[in-house]
Amino acid sequence: MSVHSLIPSAPPGTDGSAFLLDDDTQFDDRLIDYAPDGIVVVDTEGRIFLANQAISRMSGYALPELLGQPIAMLLPPAVRAHHGDKVSQFFLNPHARAMGMMSKLAIWRKDGTPLGVDIALGHGHRRGQPCAMAFIRDVSEVRDLRAQMDFQATHDRLTGLYNRWMFGEQLEQAIHQSRRSGLALAVLLIDLDDFKAVNDGHGHAAGDEVLKEVARRLRAVLRGGDSLARLGGDEFTVLLRDLKDPSDALLVARKVVHTLSQPFRLQHFTVHPGGSVGVVYTPQDAEDADTLMRYADLAMYQAKDNGRGTYATYAPSMSYRLEEKILLHDRLKHALENNLLTLHYQPQVDLPEGRMVGVEALLRWHDPELGHVSPERFIPVAESTGLMQALGDWVLETACQQIAAWHQQGLDLRVAVNVSVQQFRQRDLVARVGFLLLRWQVPPHLLELEVTESVAMIDTAQAADMLGQLTALGVSVALDDFGMGHSSLAYLRDLPVSRLKIDRTFIRGVMQSEGDAVLTKAVMGLARTLGKSVVAEGVETQAQLDFLCQHRCQSYQGWLFSKAVTAHEVPVLLRQTPPVGVAVGAL
Repeated sequence: MSVHSLIPSAPPGTDGSAFLLDDDTQFDDRLIDYAPDGIVVVDTEGRIFLANQAISRMSGYALPELLGQPIAMLLPPAVRAHHGDKVSQFFLNPHARAMGMMSKLAIWRKDGTPLGVDIALGHGHRRGQPCAMAFIRDVSEVRDLRAQMDFQATHDRLTGLYNRWMFGEQLEQAIHQSRRSGLALAVLLIDLDDFKAVNDGHGHAAGDEVLKEVARRLRAVLRGGDSLARLGGDEFTVLLRDLKDPSDALLVARKVVHTLSQPFRLQHFTVHPGGSVGVVYTPQDAEDADTLMRYADLAMYQAKDNGRGTYATYAPSMSYRLEEKILLHDRLKHALENNLLTLHYQPQVDLPEGRMVGVEALLRWHDPELGHVSPERFIPVAESTGLMQALGDWVLETACQQIAAWHQQGLDLRVAVNVSVQQFRQRDLVARVGFLLLRWQVPPHLLELEVTESVAMIDTAQAADMLGQLTALGVSVALDDFGMGHSSLAYLRDLPVSRLKIDRTFIRGVMQSEGDAVLTKAVMGLARTLGKSVVAEGVETQAQLDFLCQHRCQSYQGWLFSKAVTAHEVPVLLRQTPPVGVAVGAL
């Protein structure tokens, strides 16, 4: 707290009104003890000859310790030596000063601590001698409250970092400074990669602890002059000023990615949220705050598209991708609302019996304006724009309707439906599936839910509980994309999964890559050991089918037998004879 003199060195521009203290007024000096404010009266030498109990309480000095002492004793030691000059100047040109004319005044207490005050000054005479009177009001609580309110208005309550508004103010100022200095600045936009899983799996209290730990880690890798803010949710941003070399921002981005990749240990569990970082510069990329933040957002999403847990710098091509993203989102939302999506079904063929035993439901979209839009193009948009939950619900209900329709025709086919990570995190998923089974009168054993290996391994305890509740309804569960993640055999043994699906990436290479062949055989052997069946995806050649048959794979799907077809074509495929592999009984 900066401390001004109790006696101003120059008049504030108001003459005020003098007070008069002399013996003729029959003034009782001790009446001032009833005043709520501190009062001190000093002579022309600046010595206190009258003081009240209020100033004694405020300063910590007893009245005998104040009387006869220089008023400078109530000032910081650093300014006491020069205060006598200010007293002399005051009596050469005496003037009154009301409270509120100066800010951040303080007196120095006996214990060496400052006390925030406001001071009014007056002047007059006592026993014929000039004197000055100071009325001193304790405003420390008001100032503390104001400081607290100012802090809350500019800082995030959870982490103590700057908030969005304050960061915007600092960014605007830094841009102006950059124009004057000619030095670049950079903005880093940081988004945690899997924070929603923490909130959904462990609760918002755990999520708050992760956010506070993120703030601590980010502070640790930044310079003292860098600005760090939490924009909201799991989004943070960093302002790097005065960059002589723009590549310095990339060094910081790498530090951020690294520190967020380290495990977060919270009580009895560990989380690995990680973070993706978008990097943007001024003046190279943009010269105003709004555009910079928009471009930083684009770069951050590019980092997520690149695999998450990394950083990306803005490039103009990202703006074009944003336009496509907006267009796809709008058209996809329109398709959902107007039932313009369809399901196609890819057969799954039993190898030992050589017959079609099930199908996988695959989403298809033909837009009147965009034509055929592949899932690889619109699924990422749905995931990043909040449409995935509604999309997954539509697929699940449409598949249940189709199962019921086929069942009424006497056609009992198991239908596999992919469950997205967003759906799997919903606490009402089990209730939703149970409702659809009842609504459409679906025999539960004809519905199979496919969950990717990576989703199931985010929180294995939660996954086991959720899958257990689903299988209790009578539906079966398959672990999709098996081999692409990092499964623990112990968890795999305990998960209520009936089928493993070998990813097409490995099937494609079984005839060319010894590694793919060994892994595929290992998965099939593991499945037999655990009492689970196997479905091989992406079978396109007879040689691949022969390999699977030789190693006793239970079933397959792929273009060798059929691509995904409409619901009307499925009964036709049932009458076809699937390709037969070369079996080797000794294996």
